[in-house]
Amino acid sequence: MEEIRTRLAPSPTGLLHVGNARAGIFNFLFAKKSGGKFILRIEDTDIERSKPEYEEDAKAAMRWLGLNWDEFYRQSDRKEIYSHHIKKLLENGSAYVSDVIRFKNPGRIVKFYDIIRGNIETDTKDLGDFVIAKDEKTPLYHLAAVIDDFEMKISHIIRGEDHISNTPRQILIQEALRCPTPKYAHLPLILGSDRSKLSKRHGAEALSEYKKLGYLPEAMFNFLALLGWHPEDDREIFTKEELIEQFSLERVQKGGAIFDKRKLDWISREYIKKLDGKDFIEKLKPFIPEEWRNKNLSGAARLFQDRISKLSDFTTEAKFIFELGDYDPALLIWKNASREDTKKRLEKAFELIFSSGDVVAYAKKEGMGEVLWPLRVSLSGLKNSPGPIEIMEVLGKEESLKRIRHAISKL
Repeated sequence: MEEIRTRLAPSPTGLLHVGNARAGIFNFLFAKKSGGKFILRIEDTDIERSKPEYEEDAKAAMRWLGLNWDEFYRQSDRKEIYSHHIKKLLENGSAYVSDVIRFKNPGRIVKFYDIIRGNIETDTKDLGDFVIAKDEKTPLYHLAAVIDDFEMKISHIIRGEDHISNTPRQILIQEALRCPTPKYAHLPLILGSDRSKLSKRHGAEALSEYKKLGYLPEAMFNFLALLGWHPEDDREIFTKEELIEQFSLERVQKGGAIFDKRKLDWISREYIKKLDGKDFIEKLKPFIPEEWRNKNLSGAARLFQDRISKLSDFTTEAKFIFELGDYDPALLIWKNASREDTKKRLEKAFELIFSSGDVVAYAKKEGMGEVLWPLRVSLSGLKNSPGPIEIMEVLGKEESLKRIRHAISKL
């Protein structure tokens, strides 16, 4: 059997985005399932727009996701290889010089089989003769991709459906060079929640932005793997090894895949919940102020580990643990309770906490909302936060009493 060899071929003209990352994941999973090779190829023939920093971003994003490549190539290092094939096309009459180098289009029906979409055919006569190189050492996209896929022995080209229109041109070039045609699989587009093509307004940031926000790479890998592919059961949480075992191109859908931010947050939250406590704290450290590390970090981490979807959320959600912000005294008052009654209940709660009495029993007698709402606000300074008993466990008795005393003074 032939070795399965797939590739991701980003252009270093911008930051690696989720569409490229998803294509990388599908190529990686397909190759690894069969024990094949996954190749990273930087397509930098567009010299003016290609930047080294974008190449580094692509590599860093893939390493973060755990997409470890088996071989690496850069097109700008391969000029002699391209020159050899361009000369071959000129010599066999498949191309000619006309300021630039053009491919002589035979203008016929090109047919190919797509693993996801079935048989596709295109009449190429309307394409005309198309440009394939600026000169004998500078191929353009179609030619460079065909030569690289041949030289790198790529068995399967798995890419977005926006490349379907490129395939007939590339097959014509393959035939002219007498190269075998790889198998094709064109992935569905990633769509926003309104079913239009995914863009930044849908949250389609560069992959590096998701890293900066504190999404776990394992969660991002899991989420992107489910964009257009479905397992046989209804499971949604998978390890990388499980995805490799279950993946098949036959279960990739034809229709667009919705980039659902809520689903990403849910998957990410599930991964954060599973972290070991010490590991969670270590992962939090790059996202928190230095001074928080020596305070109640372990307690706050326990309180919020099940409540956040990304590590950067901790900074916002847990801030009140480390520094109580100013708040309107009116926030302390539960529904129709009076200011005087609220103050009395807080004073009673203060006494009970000071003497290690039972605040919950008092709240059940006096009214849960009437007692626990002002107590919670006095501890957090927020309209929404965890419950007062949970907060006090993290703050400790001394800090809790200090905050309740401050709330009483505000009333």
